[in-house]
Amino acid sequence: MHKTVRLGIDVGKARIGVARTDIDATLAVPVETVTRNGNAAEHISEIAREYSADIIYVGLPLSLKGEQTASTQDAVDFATELAQVTDATVRLVDERLSTISAAQSLQSAGHTVKSSKGIIDQAAAVVILEQALSIEKSTQTWAGRALDE
Repeated sequence: MHKTVRLGIDVGKARIGVARTDIDATLAVPVETVTRNGNAAEHISEIAREYSADIIYVGLPLSLKGEQTASTQDAVDFATELAQVTDATVRLVDERLSTISAAQSLQSAGHTVKSSKGIIDQAAAVVILEQALSIEKSTQTWAGRALDE
């Protein structure tokens, strides 16, 4: 694996959480929550350029059984749109339970549901990115799958 910044993306209907790693890909940190609108893919592409990210992991929402959900195609469509406007490689990575895990972490840190509304998407993006980094470390290859797989 080469040294590069990676982004993690949690795609939601109204908001998109963005997280990033350091150049050594040892730490995932929240970046921002992007409003889901016609400019969201371009905005995330700008974030990728700003941090010199070469890999963008987009969370793929699957059911606990690994089957597609109502949100699966939406995430694939957004990832495809993002791939068209960025030079970074976009990969889909299983995100089962990422939002639940993020919510539990925020709650244990003392945040209420109301106070965490603006950061839950970023926290979910961090979880997605941490999962991808764990897969990278254990397999010595990129996590998830390319859009055309």
